[in-house]
Amino acid sequence: MSYSSQQYTARRQQNWGRNQNTTRYVSNVKLGPVAHTVLVALMITVLGLIYLTQATRATSYDYEIDRIDSKISELAVQKENLEIENARLTSLNTVKNSTVAAEMTSPAHVSYTQ
Repeated sequence: MSYSSQQYTARRQQNWGRNQNTTRYVSNVKLGPVAHTVLVALMITVLGLIYLTQATRATSYDYEIDRIDSKISELAVQKENLEIENARLTSLNTVKNSTVAAEMTSPAHVSYTQ
């Protein structure tokens, strides 16, 4: 019993309050300044590589966007050419002079509904 009361008073003398951790963790592994420098350099290198991969990925997306934009412009020109060709083929003179129009006959008797 005397042990627990001595421990309690020792905690009070060290100004430990309620709900505070009274155990301190001490690592068995001790690293020197050289090891810390190497670890920091390694972390900086890893972060740099991550940054480079992200920048490279963004550049590849730029090339993909340029390729798609050029394809869109080519298709727009092709659409305009097809619209012009469609207008030429469906013009009234072309239809009148076609072989299909030449083979048509006028009706003999026409009746209209009232």
